[in-house]
Amino acid sequence: MKKAGMKKGKNKEFSTPYTVTNAVAKGNIITKLSLLIMGLGNIAHKQIGKGIMFLAVEAAYIWYMIQSGIYNLSMLPSLGWREQEKVWNEKKSIYEYTAGDQSSLILLYGVATVYITAMFIIVWRESVKSSYKSEVLAKSGKHLNNFKEDCKSLLDQNLYKLLLAAPVMGILIFTILPLIYNITMAFTNYSKVNDHLVLFDWVGLANFKKILNFGDSIGKQFYSVLGWTLIWAIVATALNYILGMILAIIINRKETKGKAFWRFCFVLSIAVPQFVSLLIMRTMLQPTGIVNTLLLKYGLIDTALPFFSNATWARVTVIVINLWVGIPYTLLQVTGILQNIPGELYEAAKIDGANTWQTIWGVYMPCAKPAYLSFAVISVSYHWNNYLWPLIVTNSPTNRTLTVGLAIFAKSKEANMQWANVCAAAFIIIVPLLLAFLVAQKQFMSSFVSAGIKE
Repeated sequence: MKKAGMKKGKNKEFSTPYTVTNAVAKGNIITKLSLLIMGLGNIAHKQIGKGIMFLAVEAAYIWYMIQSGIYNLSMLPSLGWREQEKVWNEKKSIYEYTAGDQSSLILLYGVATVYITAMFIIVWRESVKSSYKSEVLAKSGKHLNNFKEDCKSLLDQNLYKLLLAAPVMGILIFTILPLIYNITMAFTNYSKVNDHLVLFDWVGLANFKKILNFGDSIGKQFYSVLGWTLIWAIVATALNYILGMILAIIINRKETKGKAFWRFCFVLSIAVPQFVSLLIMRTMLQPTGIVNTLLLKYGLIDTALPFFSNATWARVTVIVINLWVGIPYTLLQVTGILQNIPGELYEAAKIDGANTWQTIWGVYMPCAKPAYLSFAVISVSYHWNNYLWPLIVTNSPTNRTLTVGLAIFAKSKEANMQWANVCAAAFIIIVPLLLAFLVAQKQFMSSFVSAGIKE
């Protein structure tokens, strides 16, 4: 019953009676007119500044749509059809070129217009809710903030809105909008083939079918790097956490002396630039590097070990050397968790006769569940998108991860002719992580909230 009550309360935590539905159903005539004239309800209740701001947004949007927005949307289905033409100018006795349509710009402007419209709808909803809220507060005789009080609240209870405004706008403009544009490009035949560089058309899922077709040359390469990337992300994550956890537990034992020294030794690799460390490792593992030289000198091997030239050796090398970078971060994270687990739990386990491994599984693992779940999500995402270390050691296509393979493919002659395929491949790479985060978002965020909290 208690859990049910808590869940019910949690669902109502962000609920509000000031909704668009209530505004339409219960609002007065002024509130209903606010559906058409943004900010009217606020102005009617003497919230002049807020009302004028909403009205200004509506006026700007209408002006934009009249000027170019409607035209941009009308061109979006066709992506243009007018070709550039060469016309003879009798007066100048020269050929002149008439401007034709550029599908890339039409697509960009169309996507931007749809994006702006979506943002306007969000502001419109806030305007309607604000008008309804002002009506309800006025009827109940409660105080309505004026423009000065609203601005003052941005430095107090609404400070988060002020601080988040710039980062959110940056993400919306410089991350989400370009991402949507590139995703839509994947559904076209944008390429140098058949003069589809200036004028191109919608082709639906054709590019995705080509990428996912195992019988196609591009498809074979994609599945090859996809399989290796999955192995790389999962195995590297598991080894980093397991080995980092073992080291942290050993160092944090009461019997271990010089804890600070041992932590310093392992964390020292973080202070050295990662690129420098990995480049040194790559040099040491070359056929003429110091590792092979010493092994040959002492007769331990007859020929130089193919750390990077052989596909299997290269993959194992990438994973093993990655431990040099990943374990110190795991060590720090696990150390923080261990220090937050109540000592009484360890004492109770010791009294019950539990050995070290039983203590790990019975005390540490349950208490650290939120933390290692968070680590798994972050680490898999990091290795899935890792570019630096795989790029340094990838001498053959079989050793490339998805990001490295896509980057090299994008520079190839084949890809330069078919940019739509590159966009489709990029979209396929992005989707798994986006879906994973959307599905596990609640658990992912709660793990950070609960990690390290003593109960």
